[in-house]
Amino acid sequence: MDRSQEMAAFVAVVDAGSFIGAVDTLRISKAAVSRYVDALEQRIGVRLLQRTTRRLSLTEEGRIFYQRARDILEAMDNAEAEISSRILVPGGLVRVNVPLSFGMLHLAPRWGDFMAAYPQIDLDVTLNDRVVDLVDEGYDLAVRISSLPDSSMICRKLAITEMVVCASPGYLARHGTPDHPQQLTQHRVLAYTYFAGRDEWRFSGPDGEVVVRTQARVYSNNGDTCRAIALRDGGIILQPSFMVSEDLKRGDLLRLMPAYRSVELGIYAVYPSRKQLPLKVRCLVDFLVEAFRVPTWEEV
Repeated sequence: MDRSQEMAAFVAVVDAGSFIGAVDTLRISKAAVSRYVDALEQRIGVRLLQRTTRRLSLTEEGRIFYQRARDILEAMDNAEAEISSRILVPGGLVRVNVPLSFGMLHLAPRWGDFMAAYPQIDLDVTLNDRVVDLVDEGYDLAVRISSLPDSSMICRKLAITEMVVCASPGYLARHGTPDHPQQLTQHRVLAYTYFAGRDEWRFSGPDGEVVVRTQARVYSNNGDTCRAIALRDGGIILQPSFMVSEDLKRGDLLRLMPAYRSVELGIYAVYPSRKQLPLKVRCLVDFLVEAFRVPTWEEV
């Protein structure tokens, strides 16, 4: 028999003062109540109730067990109530992994709004550009920037960003302005280590696809480092519009070869499974989708 049912039957009998009274509480037959109490006493090897034709009374062991059983049943009720409340009201910890530059520029300013909207949800946000294993490393959600979503994961597209070739006016004044992708081989290139094409930069232009194999003066696993060097007249970069749009609007960087377009990348919220997705994670995904419905960096 179920041990919790045995304890519940015993506590109900004591609270009601009779087996008949326990029937109304438990909504089972008197015979079933008796079986549960008998089974409990036989299993623990101690008589808990003294039964006469007129009344019931607790043995000394029964009084001790009654208090312990009530505490256990109350703890079980509290645990179930807590989990049920989490299903109805989103709460708990969400572990999120996001790219460093995108996370600082476009996610960090939004976390406060999310926490205000969902005060019961806590966040653990990790920023790096390494592609993490969500399951093995214990993340609930990741934001990834790629040309194709991970087929092994569930993805929701948040936005699109275009890779843009640009350099500072100071660099171009000293080294000239390329007007065709092949001329990039003659320039200082600042390369992002995790770029999928690595040293091969692809463009679509008036003469079709052009593939250029660049030779980088600097490699960095952080796009902001490449951008900072470019702003100091250090070379030409290929970076996403979400990172350089403000620089381009101010004229601190100039877009090169506008007739030749580089790749577009999707920005995705990625999570392991759609089945039994916790409400706290679903709320975060929906929040991000809504937050990036109108991105601010596409016009460059």
